[in-house]
Amino acid sequence: QVQLVESGGGLVQAGGSLRLSCAASGLTFSLYAMGWFRRAPGKEREFVAHINWSSTFATYSDSAKGRFTISRDDAKNTVYLQMNSLKPEDTAVYYCAAGLRGDGRQQTSYNYWGQGTQVSVSS
Repeated sequence: QVQLVESGGGLVQAGGSLRLSCAASGLTFSLYAMGWFRRAPGKEREFVAHINWSSTFATYSDSAKGRFTISRDDAKNTVYLQMNSLKPEDTAVYYCAAGLRGDGRQQTSYNYWGQGTQVSVSS
């Protein structure tokens, strides 16, 4: 069955960096667009970043633009989210997702989801 497993979360001070990883199995990874979403305490899950199947196109939320970078390594079936200049408002559970078609910013475009990894940013 399809599995997406996130890792790399943790506690970091404001201004610091983290790199999240999401390892995929049970699917033809190179065919799928990949996305990162997050859910902050008391809030709805929201879009963070998306990369298309061929790594030729990526899009970011306004809050992620300029600080976060999404990338993928199809040889390792893994997508990454490099997060720099972290802020306390970036504290959330971060989820990766895989989808075949549709608007990468929309949760409904994704077929599979990971369980999430916690990112906490202290001030």
